[in-house]
Amino acid sequence: MKTALVHHPIYAKHDTGLGHPETPVRYEAVMNVLREDAVFWTELTEITPEKASKGVVQAAHTPQHFRTVENAFSEGYDRLDADTAISMESFDASLFAAGGAVAGVDAVIQGCVDNAFVVVRPPGHHATAERAMGFCLFNNVAVAAKHSQNHYKEIDRVAIIDWDVHHGNGTQGIFYDDPSVYFFSMHQYPWYPGTGSRGETGHGRGLGSTMNLPIRAETRAAEQKRMFEAAVGDIARNFSPDLIMISAGFDAHLTDPLGQLRLEDEDYVSMTRTLKQWADEACGGRIVSCLEGGYNLATLGGTVKAHVTGLKNG
Repeated sequence: MKTALVHHPIYAKHDTGLGHPETPVRYEAVMNVLREDAVFWTELTEITPEKASKGVVQAAHTPQHFRTVENAFSEGYDRLDADTAISMESFDASLFAAGGAVAGVDAVIQGCVDNAFVVVRPPGHHATAERAMGFCLFNNVAVAAKHSQNHYKEIDRVAIIDWDVHHGNGTQGIFYDDPSVYFFSMHQYPWYPGTGSRGETGHGRGLGSTMNLPIRAETRAAEQKRMFEAAVGDIARNFSPDLIMISAGFDAHLTDPLGQLRLEDEDYVSMTRTLKQWADEACGGRIVSCLEGGYNLATLGGTVKAHVTGLKNG
């Protein structure tokens, strides 16, 4: 298997300020662990992304939201909501973040690699079509999913699997009435941002194209993994994607300070293999995974490496 690693140094220049959990050190911690194993590193295909254009971003976001993020720093803002801090480099970083997800999609669909992982920040899954929230400026996965459908005739149906500890409300909202994108979120509930009940299943033509799997705090990892595998099996019986994208948050890890779930590295490897098997059966193995949460700096790099190893080795 050929696995791409998409990254850019500007991801470390989105400065959220002292004490903020979504710190530039997250990017550095991941990259340091991936690089320290020379053999592992050389087996990856490095990709440096370009900025996503305004048009590509606005396929998933309103023009007003784009202008808000673009103008925020020049207008004197240091945050876009109570949780979403910004700095002078944040707008460019957010365009390269969306561009990183797009670059992963391009590399996979064009057959340059089998799958891709994007070491991206700022993260994206809380960003709605109209606003930034929850550390997220633009919704990287949603932008890339729209790009795949708009630019490649072979991509009609996309599945987005979100295993972050927090519900991917932004991604859900962007595709809530769209039957061509199946959104599945497994998350701690009740927890930030308060959405993601089982009753949220889509709207209009998209009814039945959203599935939420709310998990109680302190649920045993084996039980959570069993529920994940059963849910993916149910989705696969009814939806055959041309591309699978993962909102890969690692804050459901046992050690994470922002969650109360109990997954460990081997559980992420198992879930990765479950999605790889589905991708192999449905869409020629096409998977693009993008970093979302994960805030324990001592463990995040190792967990990401385990996930990338699962993508690379199966």
